[in-house]
Amino acid sequence: MGVGTSHGPLLNTPPAEWEQRALADRRNKELIYRGDSYDFAGLRAARGRDFSDECALEVRKARHAACRAAIDELGRRVKDAALDVLVVVSSDHKEVFDDGLMPQFAFYWGDSVNHEPYTKEQLDGMPPGLAIAEIANQPAVSTVRACHPALARHLLKETSNAGFDPGASLRLPAGRYENSSIPHGWGFIYQQVLGGDYEIPVVPLFVNTFWEPNPPSAARCHDFGVALAAAISSYPEDLRVGVVASGGLSHFVVEEDLDRRFLDALLAGDREFLASLSADVLRSGTSELRSWIVVGIAARRSGLAGELVDYQPCYRSEAGTGNAMGFVTWA
Repeated sequence: MGVGTSHGPLLNTPPAEWEQRALADRRNKELIYRGDSYDFAGLRAARGRDFSDECALEVRKARHAACRAAIDELGRRVKDAALDVLVVVSSDHKEVFDDGLMPQFAFYWGDSVNHEPYTKEQLDGMPPGLAIAEIANQPAVSTVRACHPALARHLLKETSNAGFDPGASLRLPAGRYENSSIPHGWGFIYQQVLGGDYEIPVVPLFVNTFWEPNPPSAARCHDFGVALAAAISSYPEDLRVGVVASGGLSHFVVEEDLDRRFLDALLAGDREFLASLSADVLRSGTSELRSWIVVGIAARRSGLAGELVDYQPCYRSEAGTGNAMGFVTWA
């Protein structure tokens, strides 16, 4: 099966506290909207609309409840599918890889991976509104998560044979928190979608969605999804494999029109539209659409039909900042 899920901090934050992240938006000098960069005042002017009604507490509560129900539904569907392994595709926010070496695509192929709780000092050092959310993506105690090194090694070799050059990580770098822990994009799947205690081997697949100068183009992500599907299909053992995209949709500025067109194209496998998404559009949090392209195309190439479970534009300021939340399965 395939899964696409947002993992934005508003999902783990009580709606009454969403203003914490809006404070960060008001200080942000590079809010991206339709490919251009604005400060908060400039964004308000560019949008030409007051989104205050979208930020009313009752609206926030309704959208938050709908998102949590969708996350629960994704978890139920994954568990009902009785999968043997998950290939989880997400972006590393320089939590593990950094400017020392930033691969476009990278597989982790170790036997297991550490999943570490944050320390108080780490939580205290996070930007406004992140600690309240990110603590929910990590376990309460140090945990070791099982991986599937044989499948990961196979995917490395086969996507290389298909003309890609994925990085190979047998040991995760120490990273920002100096603990080699799997980052929050994967932590959200472990803790939120799977409930924290569901045991299933995972192959972590890193996509550099954010960082210049080498994020892959949308077309490259599409073609990597094709190669990933072929590589999974050619694995010699009989495995039930799930592919999961963690991150997105549009943020830190919500663009509902972009999200709707993107979801329609992804479910239809519309390469022309997906490949047309420019680097100017795929910036900031919206860059995580790259992971969705990889997973959605891999799922379609495997003969799976997509279903939109829910879409919720979660606004948190009068300028239309926030995080659009999407939840999709392919089966």
